[in-house]
Amino acid sequence: MNVDHVFVCGNPALDFAATLRARRTLRFEMFTSPERLDAWYLEAGIVDTVSPGTDTDLARAVAVREAVYELVTARRLQEPYDGTALATVNGAARRPPATPQLTAAGRRTDATPEEALSTVARHAVEVLSGPDVPLLKECGNPECTRVYIDRSRGMRRQWCGMESCGNKLKAAAYRARKKEARVPADGPAPTPADAHTR
Repeated sequence: MNVDHVFVCGNPALDFAATLRARRTLRFEMFTSPERLDAWYLEAGIVDTVSPGTDTDLARAVAVREAVYELVTARRLQEPYDGTALATVNGAARRPPATPQLTAAGRRTDATPEEALSTVARHAVEVLSGPDVPLLKECGNPECTRVYIDRSRGMRRQWCGMESCGNKLKAAAYRARKKEARVPADGPAPTPADAHTR
């Protein structure tokens, strides 16, 4: 599986929740080290720099990620929130967030891992309490468990992303159709006598 971080969900908190991929099957973990978590904060644009994280920071981030996923799933399915997940996300959101500063070169955000995580938790609070809730959809790829915001016309988007899932499923469907077309229909092959009776 591709180990690059992917940002296709339409909100940093949803992308954060998707860093445990294929939850129902492979359960492929993207946050294998504090360095991978730090890289995610930078690549997501949450911060410009983050001080090096520790194993404790990683464990805290994974707990928040799992809570975000649980809350997003409950919201999407219109089920009640789990109290523990709610407390975990709210607890992280209460911490001071990463604060942008104005510099001679423009805007810059330096943060600690705790501040970066607080920023992600605040994104989760916003998406789960805002106007995008009806637009939350799970990817149509059965192996993918990403939840994304479907802002397409008529909410017709089926996959989290064409590159990550859509193209794979379209190619698989095409191969299946081609294979099916090559399989002859059931029944005996027509004989020359059959041709004369038609």
